[in-house]
Amino acid sequence: MRTTLLTRVEVAGQLVDVRLRRDRIVNLEPRLAAEESDEVVDGGEAALLPGLHDHHLHLLALAAARASVDCRDGLTALAAAPGDGWVRGVGLPWSPDRHDLDAVQARRPVRVQHRSGALWVLNSAALAAVDHVLDDSLDVERDPSGAPTGRLWRYDDRLRPALPETALDLGALGRELAAFGITSVTDATPGLEGFEGQDLLPQRVWFLGRRKLLLRDHDLPSFDELCATIAERHGAGEPVAVHCVTRESLLLTLAALDEVGRLPGDRIEHAAVVPPGVTERLRGLRVVTQPGFLADRGDDYRARVHPDDLPHLYPFGSLLAAGVDVAASSDAPYGPLDPWAVIAAARDRRTGSGVVLGEAERVAARVALAGYLTDEHGGPRRVRPGEPADLVLLSTTLDEALAVPRHEVVRAVWCSGVRSGGPAGTALT
Repeated sequence: MRTTLLTRVEVAGQLVDVRLRRDRIVNLEPRLAAEESDEVVDGGEAALLPGLHDHHLHLLALAAARASVDCRDGLTALAAAPGDGWVRGVGLPWSPDRHDLDAVQARRPVRVQHRSGALWVLNSAALAAVDHVLDDSLDVERDPSGAPTGRLWRYDDRLRPALPETALDLGALGRELAAFGITSVTDATPGLEGFEGQDLLPQRVWFLGRRKLLLRDHDLPSFDELCATIAERHGAGEPVAVHCVTRESLLLTLAALDEVGRLPGDRIEHAAVVPPGVTERLRGLRVVTQPGFLADRGDDYRARVHPDDLPHLYPFGSLLAAGVDVAASSDAPYGPLDPWAVIAAARDRRTGSGVVLGEAERVAARVALAGYLTDEHGGPRRVRPGEPADLVLLSTTLDEALAVPRHEVVRAVWCSGVRSGGPAGTALT
């Protein structure tokens, strides 16, 4: 039986040796003698941590985004898309219509996703191809003549049957996650309980599935409807995870939870705006937030978010001070996947132009990292015998890594005891 012996690694501030067997940590001592079956890795006195857990992302959307045209800088890239079939774009920071897409690519069917993930925009060729799945709801925006403008809101499930099947490179996605030190994730896609090819990912995967309640901010449910939905989930013994990106959706959710009652494990996803006086009402819930948006979109928020809300975007420090359980995550592909960039954003809260949003909400890098070191339920994880061999070996001490958080500090990763990569060109001895 092949085992792995990690020597001279920093665990909780102490230099130790750690042995892995199959998918578990079996020994942790100041000094362990090498066995014949050991693959010996010299840690060089660098930190060994539990592998990072991203508590909120969307795996299939992330894999699809990696194979899509990047439209963050505009639509012109669509014209040069390779192939001759459908063109898929992502990352739009604004909302064009079908005529805007036609102007750059009229021959091929094109669909482009807004960076929020809530909106698809289709050109005329694409609208013609999916006409049979367009319904009469307000989710299909139409002009005064009744013709679709190309904008489809929260239409993924209804649109999918009309689209060609595409193969996703889940193996490449798994390697990308591992290179960041991520060994497990929670997929927050509503209703998704698993998918074909999931075993191609070395990471452990949990799904929010039917627990996820996606509140549509332009069409919120009534108070009674939300109470009934939460009560149904709770009645089945399932905690809920409620999508809240506006103060209205958050206040509605808290009122419904106050009415129905709370279940251990209930979560608030995003909590993008927490107005004054509401923080304490979140105590007893878990908040999964995305400070990475402040670095990625902060200047856009400054231009379009109401000034009263700006200091309260993606709060962190005030929630912790109020005793609320908080963990950072990515919301990838809609937010930055790199956990080290998210940790830096939680600490600095600086926009791309350097403006600080909500200085009082800053937290230490070590505090932001701590959320990534919890399990899917929010419990702490440790490097100790009996624990899963989901580990990340850094190239420096933890103090040095957190002084300037960056993903290049990841030296190697083990998922269930199996080496799952690290930065290209890294050699271990």
